[in-house]
Amino acid sequence: MKPLAPAFLTFLLVFGSGLPALATNCPLQIQRAEEGIKKALRGKLPPEAKALLEEARQLVLEARASHEGARGKPDHADAIRKAKTAQALAEEAAALAAQ
Repeated sequence: MKPLAPAFLTFLLVFGSGLPALATNCPLQIQRAEEGIKKALRGKLPPEAKALLEEARQLVLEARASHEGARGKPDHADAIRKAKTAQALAEEAAALAAQ
């Protein structure tokens, strides 16, 4: 039984924290996405990078709306997913601007 104890404790730490962890993570992820967009805007943007940033901005708006209207874990998870996707799009736009 001892080998199962660390796995069970890990499970509790990861999944037991639940909604409060997700709720406080949303604003952080949204902020990181906004910072990534600002960083990408510092460079000279080709048209494809501008399109990526526009999509990232839209996702940030959707993430904020999902977070503010969240009624449970799925809504917070949706907000985090959108914010992280926006971060990735902003990073891609910044890479295109650097070329």
